[in-house]
Amino acid sequence: MTRSPGTAAALACGAMLLAACSSPPPANSVQSAPQAEAAAPPPPPVTPAPLSVGVTGSSIAAYKRAPGVASYAPMPSQRIILPMPLPQGADNFPDKDANKAVLVSEQPVSTFSADVDTASYAFVRRMLSAGRMPPAAAVRVEEMVNYFPYHYAGPRDRSKPFAIGTEVMPSPWKAGNQLVHIAVRGYDIQAAERPRANVVLLVDVSGSMMPPDRLPLLQQGFRLFAEQLRPDDTVAIVSYANGTRTVLEPTTGRDKDKILAAIDTLHAGGGTAGGEGLRRAYEMAGQHFDPKAVNRIILATDGDFNLGMTDPKQLEKFIVDKRKTGIYLSIFGVGEGNLNDALMQRLAQSGNGNAAYIDSLLEARKALGEELGSTMFPIANDVKVQVEFNPEQVAAYRLIGYETRMLQRQDFKDDKVDAGDMGAGHTVTAIYEITPASAAANLVDPPRYAGNQAAAKSKNGKRGDELCFVKLRYKLPGEAASRLIEQPVRAESAHDRFDAAPSDQRFAVAVAAFGQRLRGETAVADVSYADIARLANDARGDDRDGYRAEFVRLVRMAESLDKVGTGGQP
Repeated sequence: MTRSPGTAAALACGAMLLAACSSPPPANSVQSAPQAEAAAPPPPPVTPAPLSVGVTGSSIAAYKRAPGVASYAPMPSQRIILPMPLPQGADNFPDKDANKAVLVSEQPVSTFSADVDTASYAFVRRMLSAGRMPPAAAVRVEEMVNYFPYHYAGPRDRSKPFAIGTEVMPSPWKAGNQLVHIAVRGYDIQAAERPRANVVLLVDVSGSMMPPDRLPLLQQGFRLFAEQLRPDDTVAIVSYANGTRTVLEPTTGRDKDKILAAIDTLHAGGGTAGGEGLRRAYEMAGQHFDPKAVNRIILATDGDFNLGMTDPKQLEKFIVDKRKTGIYLSIFGVGEGNLNDALMQRLAQSGNGNAAYIDSLLEARKALGEELGSTMFPIANDVKVQVEFNPEQVAAYRLIGYETRMLQRQDFKDDKVDAGDMGAGHTVTAIYEITPASAAANLVDPPRYAGNQAAAKSKNGKRGDELCFVKLRYKLPGEAASRLIEQPVRAESAHDRFDAAPSDQRFAVAVAAFGQRLRGETAVADVSYADIARLANDARGDDRDGYRAEFVRLVRMAESLDKVGTGGQP
């Protein structure tokens, strides 16, 4: 058949258009499936990509999806919604200058709130494990020190729920100075003794929670949490994004399958109405409040509140008011890039709870499984520590860490001033670096005028050999008046050599040195990462779960990054 030139040209042009239309789309484009494929059977639910965490012998592998609950997999005719790109380097941390040395002649008393949070260490570990140095503001030395389990001596019974232990040793980073290590251990209740738990899980399911290290990781952690529940414990689940949703009404631990099924239904997308989520969670906790149980909300989020009640002061006031009703708040942070750690710290402190950071399934197992008993069940509220130094023995002191927990001297006896809370078996460590009175002339010049000169040494009798005097105030749950524990620290108790101190105390000092070094503090400028690794390695002691060995590896990673540049690039 003969075609005209015009017809041939038209056919050639049409062929080119068809070829263009049939070309495969770019790899990053998203298209709806053709209608012709709509009748095809739907694909099976998509299994989330596994996290790079191995748990040998864990029961996690034995988990099974509850019948009738499917993952949120897109149907062929649906348009896939890609997660919004996360801002890089937009994490928000409380930024406080490091504590400075204080002259005893000017300010002999130091006061601070107890702190059992551990979020800082887990975030630092994540950064270093990824080959990056953490920002200085992300490093809170006390949280790094308090992350580790210690074998401090505990109290004998619940009538006096705390035991205080002290050790004095030479400073490993400044010759002539000493370290005063203060260890506080709370009474540890047995599993059979603990009260019933009444918990509301408040879960952020906004769009920023899509990545596998956020909501999917939390869902795995919640499964571990559910496995720890006793038959008489109750759990409810509230989620929030653009709005709030009751995912699970209060359900007892007897019905674990129902709880696990509800956990599986969580999926991310939308804004972050965290304030409204808090309202709904507290409302539910209040409706089912049990005065004989531990009533607590566990908020899991990256801390990004951008809808509804977003003002931090308004949020704090709301949480403080609810705290007075006996409902406490704990916060678990996840993610990186838009982590609002500063807000989470403020809210957890306001809610008489703790703040933790979940960077891996192992950390979820530790925070939501192994440490459930200590985190969930408070043995004391408003725990405050005050240390008075003896000017006859000490010229200056410096509290290492606790910059966000400092209190005024008069706050110690004021029972209206809020402070940290401690759960069953919790430990708190505080370390002071002290300069002996004999070295006072090395710190400041003596005053010129008689009125500014120190008074003659008083005759303190037996108190003359005390380095300092440690006091601890606390309230038993439900009580309004605080109780007091006191203990002197005598100069004769000091160890002549650093390696003569117990291994727990030496390891805590090594962690404190690492935290200060990461923050760039001048006090440890002459201590290398290799020195710190050596201190920690020599003090590993009983390290059943390998936390201390992991710490040594992190120190060596920091040493390597320090040599090639803080960004981890040679």
